[in-house]
Amino acid sequence: MAMRDYELMYIVRPNIADDELTGATDKVDTMISNLGGSVSENNPWGKRRLAYPIEKYEDGYYIVSKIKLDTARARELESQLKISDDVIRHILIV
Repeated sequence: MAMRDYELMYIVRPNIADDELTGATDKVDTMISNLGGSVSENNPWGKRRLAYPIEKYEDGYYIVSKIKLDTARARELESQLKISDDVIRHILIV
């Protein structure tokens, strides 16, 4: 396995309750650990205005995570994030 450092930025839908925001972040962390990866740091940026509407949302909660993940599993993580109910947009950077 070739573990690599990634930076994952994702946006959580804005109409989520504060206590559910922690749960949404935990779900993403669990996705990563289920794929054999690990999260070294979560950095919530808070609620921000989006540059353009996404799924009729104009705001979103931004979270930036530093993760380690096998390169072969990165595509799987992106697929799971795409179908997540809470995450409206994400980007995975090497």
